Amino acid sequence: MMELLLSHEFLLAYAGLAGGILLGLAARLGRFCTLGAIEDYFYSSSDLRLRMWGIAIGIAIIGTFSLVHFDALQLQNATYLRQQWNPLESIVGGLMFGYGMAICGNCGYGALARLGGGDLRAFVIVIVMGISAYMTISGPLAYIRIWLFPVNQVEDSLPSFATSLSELIGLSSSVIGILIGIVVLIATAAPRHVRQKPSTIFWGAIVGLAVVSGWASTQWLYTESFEANPVVSHTFSGPIGETILYAMTASGTSLTFGVGSVAGVWIGAFIGSMIKGHFRWEACEDPRELRRQIIGAGLMGVGAVIAVGCSIGQGLSAISLLAYSGPVTLLSLMAGAALGLRQLMVGFARPV
Repeated sequence: MMELLLSHEFLLAYAGLAGGILLGLAARLGRFCTLGAIEDYFYSSSDLRLRMWGIAIGIAIIGTFSLVHFDALQLQNATYLRQQWNPLESIVGGLMFGYGMAICGNCGYGALARLGGGDLRAFVIVIVMGISAYMTISGPLAYIRIWLFPVNQVEDSLPSFATSLSELIGLSSSVIGILIGIVVLIATAAPRHVRQKPSTIFWGAIVGLAVVSGWASTQWLYTESFEANPVVSHTFSGPIGETILYAMTASGTSLTFGVGSVAGVWIGAFIGSMIKGHFRWEACEDPRELRRQIIGAGLMGVGAVIAVGCSIGQGLSAISLLAYSGPVTLLSLMAGAALGLRQLMVGFARPV
């Protein structure tokens, strides 16, 4: 039994679980939320939660390229840098994901966090998103995805700003990455109203470190183990589908980092909601709301696979590598979310 619990697949799951718990706590205790940050910025004139995202990004970049500097991470092994970047994938997938996120009220990560607080409406989002993602990865929608967006492996330079700048100016990619991360961190944390809210800095840093822990642990297992595993960090599209599949076929499938990460967010969110006293069972009473959630979750699942990552996968994990896809997908996601929120609030009619 101990041999099983210390096996390669369990160690991968433990790594995902640990980082996932931190992300779940950040969602419930620190109010770290993709859609919430966008809503606050566009409709409440508050950039605090958006700056929390910036702090998370800065810490994640600094930590990730510190791993590169000390040979604890090889960029060529990281998932987001192993295939050529297709800008159209990032834009189309990001827009689909952002719009779906807005009309259903959560991203995959946010839905898991709400589920940890007893919100059964989020359960619908999680299930539909996981199934639609897997339909797009290896189901019937995969044929259309591959036809529209063929996957090509990287042959020359890695699709990362750090490696491109390194070739251009001669500095090592790790030094460039760390410097960029410091600039991002200072730019987002410097304003007085941010420094007056230490919880914003704290939980942003926790999220960034959770992303770094994913790269560090999966690279270590990749290097030290005789069994191959992808070098990944947190994302919540395909892994939700993996978790559903594992729940149904555990005896024939293996645990993964993603399964551990999904479980970790749920556990962390449950703990956080109990600490705050916010846990309560909630369900959907409005059929129109349920319809929006199903449609939005389906769009998120498909969009995340097309974009090769969700709001966390591309918006944090890919950006921590300074992958070309990260900022383009994140901006597209925000545009799609703004469109969806506008539709919900005022419709598409022109103002008189």
